[in-house]
Amino acid sequence: MSDETGAAETSAPATAAVIGGGTMGAGIAHVLAAARTDVVVVESEATQVDAARNRIVTSLGRAVERGKLDQDPHEVLARIRFASDVHEIDRATDVVIEAVPEKPDLKVAVLAAAEQATDSSTVLASNTSSLSITELGAALDDPSRFLGMHFFNPVPASKLVEIVVAEPTAAWARDQAVSWVRALDKTDVVVRDSPGFATSRLGVTLGLEAIRMLEDGVADAEAIDNAMELGYRHPMGPLRLSDLVGLDVRLAVAEYLQSTLGERFAPPQLLRDKVGRGELGRKSGQGFYTWS
Repeated sequence: MSDETGAAETSAPATAAVIGGGTMGAGIAHVLAAARTDVVVVESEATQVDAARNRIVTSLGRAVERGKLDQDPHEVLARIRFASDVHEIDRATDVVIEAVPEKPDLKVAVLAAAEQATDSSTVLASNTSSLSITELGAALDDPSRFLGMHFFNPVPASKLVEIVVAEPTAAWARDQAVSWVRALDKTDVVVRDSPGFATSRLGVTLGLEAIRMLEDGVADAEAIDNAMELGYRHPMGPLRLSDLVGLDVRLAVAEYLQSTLGERFAPPQLLRDKVGRGELGRKSGQGFYTWS
């Protein structure tokens, strides 16, 4: 944890909005509602609303099975409502977390709309895993209330939240984010805005090299993963983790880091081929492993 924050007391936000109900957005909504936050999940289409609700119901069910939820899951779900437009968010919402796909133009549009829909006291956060918080915030009238809150998948089980602060980010916004993260029973790591932050930059480096080893025939996927799990005590090998994150996400982050930090982040052809075939990892049923 960073020693720079001034957050002394921890409390979950009373109200929150999550824009995007995909895997990450649904997980974030789950942990907020479990902390007794009233949550609005914004999805633009009815089919996406249904999918988001089903993800949350499934996630809550898994938490019950693991003994990680000490509440009635129906009561948790009752704290979540769904909306089709950002402007349905309460203006006094404590925090809005953007969790849409890693497309800069989309994120900028969503964040700008969220800024117009909320008061100046609302913290705006992006769940981006690699995009520049400085560049995303440049489109806002008041970037001082904007930062990154990078959750990890699966959100309910993952303990880390990477809080990314840009030069304009106000201390009060950073401290609020730290307080909320700790109240969610997670650990905060505060980092300065830089391509890939700390986690994606290191994680992608390891993942890309593992893919190159597989491409070169050094060993099969299971052997490479076992080497890291047993030899370095990683809880999950880099190829299985890539499947869990999503190979399309891994590719997008690698391409962004290649454009900002250089050719050492150039994606291997094997990764491009798998994404081109729709082999995206667990979410598609096939990646470096077959998932059921």
